Amino acid sequence: MEINKKNYCVILAGGRGKRLWPCSRDQYPKQFIDFFGTGRTQLQTTYDRFVKQMPQENIYICTCKEFLPLIKEQLPDVDERKILVEPINRSTAPSVAWATMRILRCDPEANVIITPADHLVMNEQSYADSLAVGISYVSENDVLLVMGVKPTRPEPGYGYIQLGDLSCKPDVFKVKSFTEKPEREFAKMFMESGEFYWNTGVFISNAQHLIRSFEDIFPSVLRNLKVEIPNYTYEEELAYVTERYSIYPHLSIDYAILEHSRNVYVMKCDFGWADLGTWHAIYECMSQGAGDNVVVDSNVMIEDSHNNVIKLPKGKLGVINGLDGYIVAEEGNVLLICKKSDSSALVRKYVNEVQIKYGDDFV
Repeated sequence: MEINKKNYCVILAGGRGKRLWPCSRDQYPKQFIDFFGTGRTQLQTTYDRFVKQMPQENIYICTCKEFLPLIKEQLPDVDERKILVEPINRSTAPSVAWATMRILRCDPEANVIITPADHLVMNEQSYADSLAVGISYVSENDVLLVMGVKPTRPEPGYGYIQLGDLSCKPDVFKVKSFTEKPEREFAKMFMESGEFYWNTGVFISNAQHLIRSFEDIFPSVLRNLKVEIPNYTYEEELAYVTERYSIYPHLSIDYAILEHSRNVYVMKCDFGWADLGTWHAIYECMSQGAGDNVVVDSNVMIEDSHNNVIKLPKGKLGVINGLDGYIVAEEGNVLLICKKSDSSALVRKYVNEVQIKYGDDFV
C-alpha cells in the first residue's frame, strides 16, 4: 500500500491478555512482550507494519494509564499527543471514538484503520494489499469494513462473522450475523458451513462515517465538547474528556461495530493471520517440530512427547518426556502445565482462582 497522508491508524494497546497467562501478566501483558525472540515486541511489530504505509504522525495508540510508561519506552519516537490514555477503563470503543474525533480535527477526509497491537501477520505484502482494497472501498462508501479470514479450526476463542450478500466489490460481503467466542460445537458448525469467517479485529472506515456511527451509540460527550469549546486546546480536550469519560458505556469496538452499527461489511482476506491471545493459537500458527511440538524461543530436550506447546524463560532448560497435548509455560513466579484443548477457558479459570487464592502477584 502506497503511503497516503489521508490514511490513519489507531492501535489498540490496552488489553490484559489473560488467556496467554502466565507469560502475559497483568502489569506486563502480551503486546509489550518479545514473545518469539525477534528483538521486537508485538506492539513494536504492529507499529513497524503501519509506519511503512502512512506518515508516522498518522499513527495513534489507545491504552490505559498503567501502560503509558511501557509505550513510551518501546515507542520513544511517538509524540505523546498521539497516545490516548483512558482516564477510566471503558474498553476499546470509547477510546476509538475519542481517537477518531482527534483525527478528524487534523483531516476531515481521513480514512481510519483500527487494529489490535498483538496480532500475527505472516504475509505482510498480502496484508498491505488487503488494506489498500479496504481503504479504497470505504473512501467511496459510508460503511464499516472488517477484515475476515477463513477459519482453519473450530476455535472457540475467536469471533465469527457470517457472510451475507455480496457487495459491488469482489470479496466484500454484507455482514449477516456476528457470534463472539462460541462453544466449540458451534464453532465447528460455523467452520464446516463455509459461510463464516474469523473476525480479525481489524476495522476500516472513513472517519466521517465512523464518528457518526459512534454518535448513534454513545452519549454526546465529544459532541458537547465541540459545542461548548469550539476552538479547544489539547489541554482543554484532556480535561473535558477526563471529567466526562465515565459517562461512556463499557463497550468493545467489536460489539460497537458488529452489533450496534449499520452498513457493516466483511472483506475476505488471506494473509496468514493469528490472534496471539491463546496458547492454542500459538500452537496453530507456529511451525511444529519433531513430534508436532511447538517450542517458543526456549531451550528444551524432548523425548516421546507430542502436540505440546512449550515456552520457558531465558536461562531455563526444560527436559520433557512422555507428554502429549499440553501447554508448558513458565514466567516469573508461575509455572503452568495444562491440557492444550480448550486452553482459553481453562487459563481464564486458573487466573481468576489464583488471584483469589494467592493474590495479584501471581497474575
